[in-house]
Amino acid sequence: MSFLETENLTLALCTPEDRNDFMDLERDPEVMLYLNGGIAVDQEDADPNSTFLMPRGTENYVWTARRKTNAEFVGWFCLWPDEDKTAELGYRLHKNAWGQGLATEGALALVDWGFATAGYDLVKACTMTSNQGSRRVLEKTGFKLVRTAMVDWAGAIPGGELGEVQYEL
Repeated sequence: MSFLETENLTLALCTPEDRNDFMDLERDPEVMLYLNGGIAVDQEDADPNSTFLMPRGTENYVWTARRKTNAEFVGWFCLWPDEDKTAELGYRLHKNAWGQGLATEGALALVDWGFATAGYDLVKACTMTSNQGSRRVLEKTGFKLVRTAMVDWAGAIPGGELGEVQYEL
């Protein structure tokens, strides 16, 4: 299956045509706040050793999210295979889609697909302890907090001293 539909979204496996939308997200300091401290990322300046995903439209596990009503780009979701029967959920949404339940809606659809179709037994997710928005999305999706890890962040990320929370479903 190359697409999923929810009440408000169409999730489709990414293509190279999605590249510019993905890169626009990385150029938004508010979107990048809990990933690298809010530094806008340009492809030419991208750190090849970055610890977070910067999709370019060729990844097998990244799904582009668009509004069903007008095909407006909302963001992306991924279920990245971690180990046998385990994947990690990731997502990044354009700030004009924040606070509308779209992250939860997309995450639920992709996680359901991961268990029912991709055959995962466990899905993990992590975010900064201080990133209350992402934490709410994970909890509404059914994830349970399993640990808080103290991480030595190379850059200044707001709330970085509180560590990273890890969830599982």
